[in-house]
Amino acid sequence: MKKSTKELLELLKNTKDYKDFSKENYNDLIKADLPSELNKILIENNLKKSLVIEKSNLDKTYAYQIFSGVKKPSRDKLLQLCFGMDLSLDEVQKLLKTTSYALLYAKDKRDSVIIFALSKNLSVIETNELLYELNYELFE
Repeated sequence: MKKSTKELLELLKNTKDYKDFSKENYNDLIKADLPSELNKILIENNLKKSLVIEKSNLDKTYAYQIFSGVKKPSRDKLLQLCFGMDLSLDEVQKLLKTTSYALLYAKDKRDSVIIFALSKNLSVIETNELLYELNYELFE
């Protein structure tokens, strides 16, 4: 049975050798890499990479480099891809968590706008318009 985050934290705090901890708890640690997760989402949702990239409003070359693992995107660029894939808030949070990006946080003013936009199925452009109206940093 998988260990909870709390259990892992306690084990980690009490371990003397990280290598032993890692070996014993290997299957409980997150090890997903972003390109694999993105491509898995494409397949599961029957999405075309080119259409996702177009809807994400990202530079095509840069976006393809993200999918191939050549580039590691900022959290905002990854969020733009999430908008391009029409992911739900739960799906976005799961992707952020499994690829070690910071989750969207409802108490953060800008993040709350993004959460709202995802919940209302807004596009990247519509989200940028809302961010602009509220004087928050835009997706670029």
